[in-house]
Amino acid sequence: MDREADQTIQNQLRAKGNLPRHIAIIMDGNGRWAKERGLDRSEGHRAGKEAVRGVVEASGQLGIEVLTLYAFSVENRNRPWGEVLALMRILRDAAREELPELMENNVRMITVGRTDELPKISREALRYAIERTAGNTGLILNLALNYGGRTEIVDACRRMASEIERGELTVEQITEQCISDHLYTAGLPDPDLFIRTSGEMRLSNFLLYQIAYSEIYVTDVLWPDFRREHLYRAIESYQGRERRFGRTSEQIKG
Repeated sequence: MDREADQTIQNQLRAKGNLPRHIAIIMDGNGRWAKERGLDRSEGHRAGKEAVRGVVEASGQLGIEVLTLYAFSVENRNRPWGEVLALMRILRDAAREELPELMENNVRMITVGRTDELPKISREALRYAIERTAGNTGLILNLALNYGGRTEIVDACRRMASEIERGELTVEQITEQCISDHLYTAGLPDPDLFIRTSGEMRLSNFLLYQIAYSEIYVTDVLWPDFRREHLYRAIESYQGRERRFGRTSEQIKG
């Protein structure tokens, strides 16, 4: 897509209004993309970096507030060690290589998940990128790393239980908002638009609490082939939906 056509589509999306504040994406299909080409699975993960770069840039240009990418799950640790190590190296290299562009585009990078359990080579690169981009005020790029939705809820319950033991929280004070405030994503809006690539129809333990009312968009496109135009189609689909949050259409329109 050339720059002029891209700008036209962005202007059209803005003119419709109702852009999602927070987009969350399960970046699926790297392994299948590589297999179809007779390549090692790690090559699919490397190819996926181009898709990440385009989606981050387009989201920032549109004024999206938060983009959460499911980069590495707690279950992914059960994959062959060679693939896990390759993923960690790709993550380290991407954190270093993409930093100048993140700074240029005013993108702030954060992470959610048990990142303290990641290998040192990845943790240090991530920490440096997070510190360098901390003052940026544009798009928040939120990487879910060593993340699991159930693990997140367990950790939130443990934090609340510890506060109760210390007398800082009572059982009566535990509300939906209280739980949200103890999740990894505390302070971020819940995802409005939830995208999954590769055609798989499951949530894969991603943001289980936060996506209660997210609009879901599934595409058959494998992640390494996902480009700006695919993101725009997902956003256009979102803009055409009526979000009722349990109410009726008549209540929304009235």
